[in-house]
Amino acid sequence: MAKRRIVVLGSTGSIGTQTLDVVRQHSDQLEVVGLAVHSRIDTLLAQAREFDVCHLAVGDEALANDPRIDEARQLTARLAASHSGDEGTVGVGPAAVLDLVRLPDVDVVVNALVGAAGLRASYETLAQGKVLALANKESLVVGGDLIMPLAAQVDEARRAAGLAPATGPAGALMPIDSEHGAIYQCLLGENPREVSKLWVTASGGPFRGKTRDELRHITPAQALAHPTWNMGAKISIDSSTLMNKGLEVIEAHHLFAMPYDKIEVVVQPQSAIHSMVEFTDGSVKAHLGTTDMRIPIQFALSYPDRWEAPVAPLDFRTLGTLEFAAPDTHTFRCLALAREAGRQGGTLPCVMNAANEVAVAEFLAGSISYLDIAACVEAAMEAQGSEPVESLEQLEEVDARTRVFARAWCGTHPLL
Repeated sequence: MAKRRIVVLGSTGSIGTQTLDVVRQHSDQLEVVGLAVHSRIDTLLAQAREFDVCHLAVGDEALANDPRIDEARQLTARLAASHSGDEGTVGVGPAAVLDLVRLPDVDVVVNALVGAAGLRASYETLAQGKVLALANKESLVVGGDLIMPLAAQVDEARRAAGLAPATGPAGALMPIDSEHGAIYQCLLGENPREVSKLWVTASGGPFRGKTRDELRHITPAQALAHPTWNMGAKISIDSSTLMNKGLEVIEAHHLFAMPYDKIEVVVQPQSAIHSMVEFTDGSVKAHLGTTDMRIPIQFALSYPDRWEAPVAPLDFRTLGTLEFAAPDTHTFRCLALAREAGRQGGTLPCVMNAANEVAVAEFLAGSISYLDIAACVEAAMEAQGSEPVESLEQLEEVDARTRVFARAWCGTHPLL
């Protein structure tokens, strides 16, 4: 069988580097044809050399005249010379990232970009008829109303072309995260109409059990210390505020066409249960496994097949106890705010997400307090309101407008 040819957007981040680790372990099944980063050119060059990649993109336009760009062009030219009929490409800026998605010899695009910037890449991937392996939460949180219809069209095309498995989803959109990957697998072979609840699990973050008073003076270093997962700074903060779970609830709504009253969050501190599906007869399917993102990444790339495990399997004899608790939405307001944004729908999730991105950045910069993150999001949601989603351009305008509001709000609430 021919190798699956993949492009990795965000190849130097946590998901990107773990994706490349899966490629190392399954080089007989996978081939990397394109890599995109925001600014880490040195790491990009090392990855290109290791995986023999001829198509590169650097998202940060400010680096257009960086001498390492010329080095990258020389490298891809040398690599391309060994590929009969191929030519290397190196681009700078957001448009260059999208050009990788449009390469003709690409089967799967792994979108591991951080933030709302990943939405257009997700849209373009599906518009090109390619499989989207999605780690960018904002694509569905902000643009789910646009992304899911496109994914359905690609699913239909895959079935018509004989590219879909005989049973189960056609696989146009494969979620790359532990929670949605778990739900996806629990639903295989099941009738969606017989689902009574999706249980999205949460570790509870580093501040589980703390009160609002105890959170008033939390520092960025404390918030970045996640007890289970090794993630980037923005996602780590979102996990500590439980915003990450709020985003995942909205994602689950779109991915699985599930109403919000059938999606619940449960705190599972051991992170051994990655999520659960409850059925109308009272049965519950739970997805358990080693706490390692390479498992859901690999499944997204191997579906409908299962390849040899990329990590050591979970030893149930040493797991110990499993704990469950309800999330504290009074203390961790971001979860409740995200759910409300999802329920109201339209452009309000875009507003919520943009305000959160600004507030997290301001908190990491030491400009506002930890509790101000939720306060900024709430203020933006109240001020900006919602309207029906019509286009990417509309969402980009709402995103930009909200960021201006959120920065102004943070400026009037400085950390004393």
